[in-house]
Amino acid sequence: MSRPTPVSARLPEFTWDTLDAAAATAAAHPGGLINLSMGTPVDPVPPLIRQALADASDAPGYPLTAGTPALRDAIAAWVARACGAGVDGLGVLPTIGSKELVAWLPTLLGLGPGDVVVVPPVAYPTYEDGARLAGATVVRSDSLTALGPDPRVRLVWVNSPGNPTGRVLPAAHLRKVVEWARERGAVVASDECYLPLGWDAEPVSVLSPQVCGGSYAGVLAVHSLSKRSNLAGYRAGFVAGDPTLVAELLKVRKHAGMIVPAPVQAAMVAALGDQAHADAQRERYRARRETLRAAFTGVGFTVEHSEAGLYLWLTRDEDCWDTVDWLARRGILVAAGAFYGPAGARHVRVALTESDAHVDAVAAAAGGLTGQREPLLIIT
Repeated sequence: MSRPTPVSARLPEFTWDTLDAAAATAAAHPGGLINLSMGTPVDPVPPLIRQALADASDAPGYPLTAGTPALRDAIAAWVARACGAGVDGLGVLPTIGSKELVAWLPTLLGLGPGDVVVVPPVAYPTYEDGARLAGATVVRSDSLTALGPDPRVRLVWVNSPGNPTGRVLPAAHLRKVVEWARERGAVVASDECYLPLGWDAEPVSVLSPQVCGGSYAGVLAVHSLSKRSNLAGYRAGFVAGDPTLVAELLKVRKHAGMIVPAPVQAAMVAALGDQAHADAQRERYRARRETLRAAFTGVGFTVEHSEAGLYLWLTRDEDCWDTVDWLARRGILVAAGAFYGPAGARHVRVALTESDAHVDAVAAAAGGLTGQREPLLIIT
């Protein structure tokens, strides 16, 4: 009897593994590696969150998959403040970070072969990975009219502010997406992990009344504390929206044991209830953004979109891998735009998550002010 085809066969090579050669080149630079690729937080976890985690560490029993009442209340209160939504405790659910929810949402919703998942043309790779895991078909499009009356569409991903582009979708556009999906019985899932990071434009949640009309039917919003509160290592995220859909997700997650650990739930309550640390972190990213933007534009890069979020979307109008290599030889690692779809093949993504010292080193190199790092002079 032949062995069944493994699920892994449906998936491409892991995105970040393809950067290994460039990472090695950058690490060999005399000035050391400056990693602007993945967007991993480097700043400390705020003390009040660490204390909440420690205080809850004596947790011998099983945690609640639905989250503690305190956590559900904290999520609902944050969603009310940040999204302008009146979602109650039945319409929220903690997740083990946002990526696992993105990856498993098509499966949790019962999608499979014959179903279509719509993702943006330039998009976070896990949207497509999740569809592949479920055996569904992916269509890249930001034009609903181009999709036509396809009854196979079951899930539509929107992402604002966008990763990698930093593009902010207007409320009117999001409203049309929601209306289109409701007419066809499809679910709209909105990845809003960078919602608090509006710079040149103010992002709006799909849960806002101006988008969903005060009804959350068929709508889900995905959020994360990874960047807002530096909790990438805690795996702290949540989904909010349609109570019926949330109940369906909760039922499957109970059976599958997809549970946020109790100490992490307590830490999330502390994080969601405190705005001061989030404001301080936002200011760090704002300052780094200004420094990096000036550095890269100063040596001939063009910044496209990037009006919000945690990244700069840059181009020198060349193949993205040429740009990745050019920067790697100067000790700087960035993400290739091709990671995010064919439409990103002439761009690179630069994260704002490096330390202030490393961000300043990029600026110094761009200005040719240091002998430790090769100046970022354009090679023709």
